[in-house]
Amino acid sequence: MNRLRVTPGPVPVLATVWLATRALMLWLLAHDGSPLLGGGSVAREVWRLYVHWYGVLAQGTFPTHDPLWQYPPGAGAVLLLPGLVPGLTYFQAFVGLTLAADALIAGALVRAGRRDGRSLLGAALWTGGLPLLLHLPLARYDVQVTALAVLSLLTAARSPRAGGVLGALGALVKGWPALVLLGTPRGGPTRTAWAWAAGAGTVVLGLLSLSLRHPLSFLAEQGGRGVQIESLGGTALNLARHAGWSGRPHYQYGAIELVGPYVSVVAAGSLALTAAAFGLLVLWRLRARHWNEATPYDAALCAVLLFTVTSRVISPQYMVWLLGLAAVCLTSRRTGQRPVAVLVLAASALSTVVYPLCYGEVIAGSWTGCLLMLGRNGLLTAAALLSFLRLWRACGPSAAKSGQTTEPHPDSDRLPERALTPS
Repeated sequence: MNRLRVTPGPVPVLATVWLATRALMLWLLAHDGSPLLGGGSVAREVWRLYVHWYGVLAQGTFPTHDPLWQYPPGAGAVLLLPGLVPGLTYFQAFVGLTLAADALIAGALVRAGRRDGRSLLGAALWTGGLPLLLHLPLARYDVQVTALAVLSLLTAARSPRAGGVLGALGALVKGWPALVLLGTPRGGPTRTAWAWAAGAGTVVLGLLSLSLRHPLSFLAEQGGRGVQIESLGGTALNLARHAGWSGRPHYQYGAIELVGPYVSVVAAGSLALTAAAFGLLVLWRLRARHWNEATPYDAALCAVLLFTVTSRVISPQYMVWLLGLAAVCLTSRRTGQRPVAVLVLAASALSTVVYPLCYGEVIAGSWTGCLLMLGRNGLLTAAALLSFLRLWRACGPSAAKSGQTTEPHPDSDRLPERALTPS
């Protein structure tokens, strides 16, 4: 008698992979003291720095005159939350809440991917891509920020109001989620999303200002940052050390930065490139004529990529943002960012080799460290340029003639949510 062979569906497989990979990430976090894993530098961010900030915030004020505090006031609420979890240490509660945010992202991507005409590739990218960063995502609050950005994008199509509110909350926590509203469709959706974002941001900022003193103290410290060794400018200066440049690495503002001649020029150049990137995004927005369901997702990934590669700081945890946004793009079969997502995955894997595995080589400015940074930043730069090029082509006047995109069906937001039948 033949036995019926049952093949598990994609969602149980994704759930199994998520559980296995997150268990591995927790194991790596428990062994963070290993020299190969950074000698404790990854987890130290939570149990030393975040715990210190929690103590200050619990007294009713933001950290003032602290060069390491460079975050918008919403970050204070995120860092206070682990201290309110009963029965756990701050570190345990922080990691638990980070895993909860990770699971929320995965669940939202699965739900979006199971709609008719959508794809579970986004959930697969997030599930398998985040562990490429080893245990780093569990010891930073970037997963929580990414959750707000992902939910904003996935919600905005059905409810621009909710999308705007979530985008504003993310921006109050770490700034960059404000960019996810860049690609909202013209007309009513844009006006609604941006108006609700402005209103919610104003209200929440007011509440935080009433609860905690000095909410804008981060601005002075953020403006004083220099050129981080992992940025594009930092990579150029590190290479210049082999040509006789007299600068050196120095720990300041919570990161390894390069100090010496011409650093201010490189920093100014980075700011100029960021301004140029903003100008390109505004030009795209003014020129774009054709939207489809993936356009808001693609525009968000493109915007964050451009601002990341032109920044004076490219910390390894920034890859968490890009993985989350790339995953949202892949939930739609109409995205033009698939090759960009591949580049983001490759850059994430190489970023882990840079930090924590070979960070000593990067700080020393050895040829190994320089080549690693050239590779990681080269992949990010290629991803940013390709992302903008594909977004430009997909939404320009020539898109309709070439058949690259069409306007979404007027009832597309009200299609029933039925699970896709796996082929």
